[in-house]
Amino acid sequence: MLIGSVAFAGTALTLATLSGGTRARAATFEVSHSDAEWKKLLPPDTFEVMRHEGTERPFTSALLNEHRKGAFTCAACALPLFASTTKYDSGTGWPSFWQPLPKAVGEKTDYAIGLPRTEVHCRRCGGHLGHVFDDGPKPTGLRYCMNGVALKFKAV
Repeated sequence: MLIGSVAFAGTALTLATLSGGTRARAATFEVSHSDAEWKKLLPPDTFEVMRHEGTERPFTSALLNEHRKGAFTCAACALPLFASTTKYDSGTGWPSFWQPLPKAVGEKTDYAIGLPRTEVHCRRCGGHLGHVFDDGPKPTGLRYCMNGVALKFKAV
C-alpha cells in the first residue's frame, strides 16, 4: 500500500503533486521503457514507487524480515543493488542498508518535501528506490532507506 497524501504547510498534497508526477529524466539509462510499458511490466505499487517516486507505507515490506545471505536487486531490471551483509534494522519501517554495491545506484537532490534530500535510483533503469541519510551505522554512517516494493531478494 502506498502513502497517498501528506500534509505540508497545512495543505494536503498527493505525492505525485509533490514530486511533479512522472519524474523528469535528464539522463539516459541502459534499460528504458515508456511510462505505458513500465505500467504493463510492473505491479501497480512498484510502478508508483519506481516510476513516480511514490513511497510505500512503513512496516509493510516482506523484505524487512529478510535475513538470508544474498543480494537485493532492482525490482524493475534485476540489477544487484545491495548485499545482504549491509542490511540492518534502522527501526524506520523500510529496508535499510549502510552501503550499495559498487556502481549500482545513482543519486540526485530531491526537493519533493520542500527540503533537500538525496534520492537514490537504480543506475541501470533509473527506477526510484528511496533516499539516503547520514544517520546510519559505521562504517559509512549512511542509511539507504529503500522502498521494499522497489527491491527483490535473490538468495545465494
